[in-house]
Amino acid sequence: MTVSTLDAAPRATARGAVSNVQPDTTTVAEFTAIGQAIARANRPDYHRWLHHVRAAAGCSRPVQLVGSVDTVDPATGQRLHQVRTDELPDGAIYKACGNRRASVCPSCASLYQADAYQLLRAGLAGGKGVPDSVASHPAVFATFTAPSFGPVHTRVVARHTCGNRRRCDCRPNPCHARRDSFRCPHGRPTVCYTRHEPTDRELGQPLCLDCYDHDHQVVWNHFTGELWRRTKQAIERHLTALARRRAIPFPIVYGPTGKPRQLAPVRVSHGKVAEYQARAVVHFHALLRLDGVDPADPAAVVPPPAGITVDDLTEAVHIACAQIAVTTPPHPDHLTGWPVVWGEQLDVRPLTLAGRGDVTDTMAAGYLAKYATKSTEVTGHTSARLTPDTIDDYANPDGGNIARLIDACWRLGRPTYTPAPLTARATPHRPEPGFQERWTCLDCGGTTRLAVCPHCTDHRQDSLDTGSTKSARPNPYAGLRRWAHMLGFGGHFLTKARRYSTTFAVLRGTRIDYRRHEDTPAPVDGHTTADPVGEETTLVVGSLRYAGSGWHTAGDALLANTAAAMARERQRVAREELAHEAGSTSAVPVLTAA
Repeated sequence: MTVSTLDAAPRATARGAVSNVQPDTTTVAEFTAIGQAIARANRPDYHRWLHHVRAAAGCSRPVQLVGSVDTVDPATGQRLHQVRTDELPDGAIYKACGNRRASVCPSCASLYQADAYQLLRAGLAGGKGVPDSVASHPAVFATFTAPSFGPVHTRVVARHTCGNRRRCDCRPNPCHARRDSFRCPHGRPTVCYTRHEPTDRELGQPLCLDCYDHDHQVVWNHFTGELWRRTKQAIERHLTALARRRAIPFPIVYGPTGKPRQLAPVRVSHGKVAEYQARAVVHFHALLRLDGVDPADPAAVVPPPAGITVDDLTEAVHIACAQIAVTTPPHPDHLTGWPVVWGEQLDVRPLTLAGRGDVTDTMAAGYLAKYATKSTEVTGHTSARLTPDTIDDYANPDGGNIARLIDACWRLGRPTYTPAPLTARATPHRPEPGFQERWTCLDCGGTTRLAVCPHCTDHRQDSLDTGSTKSARPNPYAGLRRWAHMLGFGGHFLTKARRYSTTFAVLRGTRIDYRRHEDTPAPVDGHTTADPVGEETTLVVGSLRYAGSGWHTAGDALLANTAAAMARERQRVAREELAHEAGSTSAVPVLTAA
């Protein structure tokens, strides 16, 4: 099997340099992706192959699975049918990678975005297992930003006169204009009179890299999850105190032992998406919805009490963001820890139903779903998880902004309680550091006169530096190394409260059921020839293992991705036609879970 090195669209024309590695070819024409595609299309089994790869046709790096799939009678355990992958086209089953990042796999990211949109909007308008009554619940769309860690190049438009913000051509203000121009302690100017364009690469870059607090920024990214948790708790506590002052009754529920306890009459459900800014720090967009409590069924989603309004929720968000702060644990480089607080740019807007206000449920859900498929691309950095072998390719304490942030993650995440370096430790057969008589290393069997074995010391020391910190003095900053490629942020990009809406698993399961029965004949006189949905008559057991990633050839990737792109274009045109017939001009994707 072959392994892909990825690109969504094969672009190479030379043998051995294509996006998806392919086996040796026999003709010169098959050296190119076009030639390979023509050769595949001329095969007798082309249509069978195209149907076989349909499930992963648009994926840039599909997963190849090999083995067998057995159909078993659950009553008797008898195998009724078996399908072996070596009998299928290319000898493997193709499965879509499912990556949410649009920069990695546009097709899978598009499906993830559609699911995210349905999940987020269902929490505001109902459906997908959420009661329709949530459409009347007070809700706000809030944006939480990070504080400043130093002056950076920005683009600020004081007053917009454009009709479309996506194509904004308004003249921005000067970046950092001052009457008195002076220099920082490192001799660099602290002013910038440039009116930056939206595509300017200087946006988000510090005016002085040496003055900028890179350590504080990566620590803020790492502990922002705890800051959000405490902020939501503070919002609910403020609303609870407000309900008590307004004499709103507290519902009483009984536990398994029959002991009664009071519950707050109002609670907050949220759907939240993280987004990277150009300065490489995350900020959150959150949908906050007010719910009530049903004493008979505390897990049910019911309207909040009449005495709590959307203005109260807005006030609670502002008060919580101003009061909540997290102080991180002490670190050898900063003994008092770092303060983790929200920035001053807090935006809270009430939400309304579609077409009834400035910010609607459709707009907010589409906005959050779009950012759920993005990652660190806006910062100019994309990489896989970093290791001691690859960290030097990205981290540099004297480099650019991103290189210094990665270096800060790796430096702050080092073990703070580990044994001494191998070069400073003695062993029974090595009494003291320095040159010794020739001795034999017990690990690799090599002989040397050096104090440490030059063949295995680096590997052993790396294992010490990146090993587990579960000791008597664990390091709370150890996760910074694990998430150095994410600039310190290790949280999920889309999270939600348990009662806010449905789940991705439910949406995927619905889509699977739909695809399994989309070819079922329509009922005739109330009867159908197919088995009822959900009635198990056989058991499918798969014995599959991973064999590789990517398409067999670049030509296969070209054919599969082209077919999938045409299918997506037909879906887009169909949605636009339906929206036009309904008298709507909304461009927000409204794909169903099926």
